[in-house]
This record gives sequence, structure tokens and C-alpha cells, in this order.
Amino acid sequence: KNLCFVNLSRSLLFFSLQTFEKLLIANRGEIACRVIKTCKKMGIKTVAIYSDVDANAVHVKMADEAVCVGPAPTSKSYLNMDAIMEVIKKTRAQAVSLNGSICCSFISLFSLQASEGVTFIGPDTHAIQAMGDKIESKLLAKNAKVNTIPGFDGVVKDADEAVRIAREIGYPVMIKASAGGGGKGMRIAWDDEETREGFRFSSQEAASSFGDDRLLIEKFIDNPRHIEIQVCIVLADKHGNALWLNERECSIQRRNQKVVEEAPSTFLDPETRRAMGEQAVALAKAVKYSSAGTVEFLVDSSKNFYFLEMNTRLQVEHPVTECITGLDLVQEMIRVAKGYPLRHKQADIPINGWAVECRVYAEDPYKSFGLPSIGKLSQYQEPLHVPSVRVDSGIQQGSDISIYYDPMISKLITYGSNRAEALKRMEEALDNYVIRGVAHNISLLREVIIHPRFVQGDISTKFLPEVYPDGFKGHKLTDLERRELLATAASLYVAEQLRSQQFLGTSRIPIAKSKRSSWELSVRLGDGIYPVAVSKDGLSFSVEVDGMKLNVTSEWNLASPLLSVTIDGTQRTIQRLSRNASGDTSIQFLGTVYKLQILTKVAAELSKYMPEKAAEDTSSILRSPMPGAVVAVSVKPGDMV
Repeated sequence: KNLCFVNLSRSLLFFSLQTFEKLLIANRGEIACRVIKTCKKMGIKTVAIYSDVDANAVHVKMADEAVCVGPAPTSKSYLNMDAIMEVIKKTRAQAVSLNGSICCSFISLFSLQASEGVTFIGPDTHAIQAMGDKIESKLLAKNAKVNTIPGFDGVVKDADEAVRIAREIGYPVMIKASAGGGGKGMRIAWDDEETREGFRFSSQEAASSFGDDRLLIEKFIDNPRHIEIQVCIVLADKHGNALWLNERECSIQRRNQKVVEEAPSTFLDPETRRAMGEQAVALAKAVKYSSAGTVEFLVDSSKNFYFLEMNTRLQVEHPVTECITGLDLVQEMIRVAKGYPLRHKQADIPINGWAVECRVYAEDPYKSFGLPSIGKLSQYQEPLHVPSVRVDSGIQQGSDISIYYDPMISKLITYGSNRAEALKRMEEALDNYVIRGVAHNISLLREVIIHPRFVQGDISTKFLPEVYPDGFKGHKLTDLERRELLATAASLYVAEQLRSQQFLGTSRIPIAKSKRSSWELSVRLGDGIYPVAVSKDGLSFSVEVDGMKLNVTSEWNLASPLLSVTIDGTQRTIQRLSRNASGDTSIQFLGTVYKLQILTKVAAELSKYMPEKAAEDTSSILRSPMPGAVVAVSVKPGDMV
């Protein structure tokens, strides 16, 4: 069975190999929950740490023990080394797992742990320090004969030097935080002015996110693919085993942060795959790497590939690798940390089927492809009833999405025997995902995976701005889809009118029994107003729109957040998000939320006499597009703007 969908239950070997009795997880969210799941299978007790705002978080409830390490800001809690050391001593944890983008902040912690007999689940201090620093890692990659991007190999001192270096390299250039990751502290500059501005903002963001404001500059490779190789390696002076676990395609990005990932890549041939894998292993050996890690490459249209960075941790997108190889990467990391050799040879590593991962964020995709949203998840239901679906999450109904941490809701993974099957299941899973209370990017994810370019594998890191040059606007309805939406909305309206005549499942006793079986409605969608005629026949409605009749069938369970509707033989899963007495309703259809107004023909004729609410005058208001902190004010009183 594929490990991706048996809840990590394959290994009875977990209990026959002694590893650790208790493991502390110095992280939060979905990755902490992921580690806890494997630890439970291995019989390892877990200790969670949390900030005061995370007291009711899922990872806290899942762990055997949990200790608060400070207030909400990460620098005072999840990056508070002294507090975490106290928890290690207090709970007598034998091992510590970070598995996040915070490893470089804990170099001194790792050294102290080693002196006190505490094992770190991951590579040693030297590898973390070397690969966590983009400047040093690039020099090491060159020495290991790994293809690298042209650029300046030292630390950029100030904005003037940044401009000089950028001119020498040639525009455009990429300004990067040396200790960065996750797209933070990165700016593309096309001229001197953008270089100066990019240096200032990147150094501020780097200092805030990583406690290290050092920057480097390299040539910006225009229109590349982002492909990475998962590496799992044991030190040569221990057992001499090394593996590369195939590639992941991560080219769909916004703001240099991945949105959709898949394994394998549609672009690589076996020869290029092998060459990339061998260079990834060579780099890992060069730094005496001893855990699961990821070497990232940029690949151009001619399949030339260049080293980007190495991540010394369990990547967010690791589930797609687990799906196609059948390996539990967390288990492998724990076994390697204990000193056991890898159980597999390179020839044993398969590519079985295809896996796709969508990062589901609490973000508004209509603003720069995703600006963060905050709030409480008033309703939350994962699509686990859909076949071959895996959801890695660290939240539940009632959880708060706050300003303090990454707005990720979950990683949604689907698996199939081939790419088309995996994508079809992803489409179904996105339609069946219920998220209420915050804005989310389901609509963008669904549009990406059904876009002809994506389906054909014609993608690059510029996919989103090229496909949506004016920004994402949601799904554009075809005439048939518009009629389906209008017919479904009208049928929902009538079904609700009929339900309102029922009391405890029994018809009320009217003075004159109603035999009404047809309705004439007016439905507003966007700028259009459409006459719609509905007639009822059992559980089905015959709906006339634009002179065409459609048959709409459903069980009409109006209390369910999901409604399966069949329209002329085509099954659709819709969600009705809101409605009011004025006939306004919001329906999620094909991933996008549409606002409609449904009125009877008489009410529609009278509505023209209703006063319209005046639009708010916002001419003197400056609104932030997202929650956050003001980091710079670029004007002062007296300036002309």
C-alpha cells in the first residue's frame, strides 16, 4: 500500500527498533502535527512547545506533554533558546526536532544539547550552518562541482556596493537574505533605484525574520522552472549510504513562495534527473550531511540546471515525495539520528504514480495573488471522504488565524496512478473543502490546476503573472456554466421556500392547500439580470434559462455545508456561503464565490422603487490591504506626493 494514504501505518518495524523514549518538537502548526503522528507510530512520547496564543492549538492537544515558552512573537517563544533549553531539561527529552525554517537560529543550542546528551533530529551543526548561509553554501556548491548561478559570492555591505555589484553582474539581479528562506528577504531589481530600495527592504525583512541582515546578489534567471531534489544521506564515516529521492516540481509561486507542487516533474528526462540527483548527493556529502534535506535548483528551458539553495530540514512539500516513494521521511530522520543505516539502496527508490500538493492559505487571492487574512475558522471540514486525499494541517474548527504566524491552513495532497488522475482528484478535493471565517485561496488553486498550460506542463516561476497579467479575477464562466449556476441558485431558492412550509417534517395545515409547482424568478448575477422559470418534479427541478431547459437534481440537504447537484447529468459540488431576506446569496461554484440576488418576478418589478444604499466615500481614507506592522513611512509633512 502507498504510505501517502495509510496514515503512516506501514511499519511494524517501528516497535522492533529502539530509538528514543521522548522527543521534544520545537515547532508549531502542521509540521509539528506531522512529526507527532510518526512518533506515535514509533511509540515515542512527544513534548510540544507553544506560545500563549497557541494554548489551544492542535499540536498542543496531540502531544503527550506541552509547555508554554512565551508570548506570541516568535522571537519570544518558538525562537526563545533559553526557554526551550529549560523545557528540554524539565521534561527530560532525549531528542529535539525542529523541522522548520528556524534551524540556523539554534546553532548554539545544538552544541549545548550534544554536550548534555540530547540528540538533534537533523544534520549536525556544521551542515546547518554551512547550508543555512546562502553565501557559504554557494561557495561549497562550487567546490563540490555543482552548477551555480553567476553572482557575487560575498556579503553586500551597503546600498552603494549593491548598485556597483548589480551593474557588474548585469540587470536583472536577485537580492537575497543570506540566512533566508520561504521567499522572505528576496527582491528582484531591474535598475539602480530598485537595487537601493531592494537592499533596504530585504535587509529589514531579513533582520526581522531571521535575526541576520546579511544579503547577497546574483543574476536573476528569467522564466525558469523551480525543481528540487529530496536527499536522504548518512555520513560516510558512519555507514557510507546516500540516496536521492527523485524530484519535486515547485514552479507555481507567488512572491517567491511555492503554491502548487508535484512529484515527479513533467519536464525532466531520466538523464537530467540522475544528473541533478548525483549533484545533490555530492553537495550533501561535501558538508557531511546526515538527515533528510532538499537541494533546490533552477532549470532553464534547455534543461540546464543551477544550484539555488539547500534546505536542512523537512520541507513543506515533503508529502509528495512520500507518496511516490512510499517512504516516511520523518521516520528516516529519527532512525538516522539514532545511528541506524538507511534501509534502502538507490535502485530501490521508485517513482510510483503521481502526487500533487496545494498549499491552502488564509489569503485573499484577488490581492497580489494572496494577501494574508486573519480571523476564526467558524466552520472547517477537510475533504478526507474523497479517495486518495491526504491533508496535513495544524488547525481545526474554531482555530484562530493570527497575524503572528504564517497563514497556512493546510497542505492538501492528492495521489493518482498518473498526473491526470491526481489532478482530477485535486479538483474534487478543492470543491469539497469547507473553510469559513477567513478568506482563502481555494479559487486560485483550482484555476491553476485546470488551466490548459498547467495541464500540459507548460509552467515556470512566472506562470501566475503571465496567465493573470491584470491579477487574479476568479473563474470566468462559460455560457453553459453561467446557465448551470443560475439554474442551481434558482433551484436552491425554491427548495428553501418549500422547506419553509414544513414543520418537524410534516406539512402545516393551511386554510387552502397549496398546489404550487412552478415559479417565475429574476436572478441577478454580476451586471446581468436573467428571467428564470422553475417547475418541480419530485427531487428534481426543471429550470428554463436563456430559453434552454436544464434538469437539476439533488437531495437538497440545505443544512449541509456541501451540496452535490447534478445538472443535466453533470455532477457539481457547490457551497452556499450566505443568504439573507433580501434575496442576496453567495455560492461557491467551480471554486469561485459568486454573489447573486434571487427575487420573485413581482418583487423584482417592485425593487426599482427601493432606495439604493450610497457607496462609502473613501476618497480621504488610506486603507491597508492586509493586517501587519508599518515598517516605513516614505513621506513627511510638506512633501509633494
